[in-house]
Amino acid sequence: MTHKDTPPADDEHLQDAPAPGEGADEAQAAGDAAHAGAQLAPEAVIEGLRDQLLRALAEQENTRKRAQRDVKDARDYAVTGFARDMLDVADNLSRALAAVSAEARASAGPALANLLEGVELTERRLAAALERHGVRKLSPEPGDPLDPNRHQAAAQVPAPQPKGAIAHVMQPGYVIGERTLRAAMVVVSAGPASGAGPDAAKAPGGDPAGSGRKPGEGLDVEA
Repeated sequence: MTHKDTPPADDEHLQDAPAPGEGADEAQAAGDAAHAGAQLAPEAVIEGLRDQLLRALAEQENTRKRAQRDVKDARDYAVTGFARDMLDVADNLSRALAAVSAEARASAGPALANLLEGVELTERRLAAALERHGVRKLSPEPGDPLDPNRHQAAAQVPAPQPKGAIAHVMQPGYVIGERTLRAAMVVVSAGPASGAGPDAAKAPGGDPAGSGRKPGEGLDVEA
């Protein structure tokens, strides 16, 4: 019986073939890694969901606070436009009462007295109505510090008050809630006139007594 020659083994295939048990080890390692990842995945998902929930709750709380603030502002400042239009009425009533001197009041007849009393009553009722809706009158006094948020400086003149303080109030202001509805128009003191004594500083326009200068002449006025 003739034996055929067996072909030689391919060395290259033998080198690439995995060693016994090597493929099983790699498969086991991959399975262990997948099992470990499967164990950690729920915790990561839970942490992500918790973060999303906290963010949603925070956004909901911020939205609720904004809504409450908007409702409060709408309630407090709903009459802003109407109140601003009524300021001219209040100013005219005040000017009408200020135009009547004390001597005219003392010598007024019954008709004029009744008219003045009616105007005063109307002014008080208007002020009370505005105040009920959160509108308050600003009446600074000479010597008060200047507040840029509440006062509008119309001029600066020499005055006995400290420099930068209010020297004269030209027009009262009004606030509604925490907002300025109309700033009070004031004149700011530039300090006593240079070289003038205390009595001269108290004279109208800061003019030294007996100087002959007209009121307002030569004053350093800054609009």
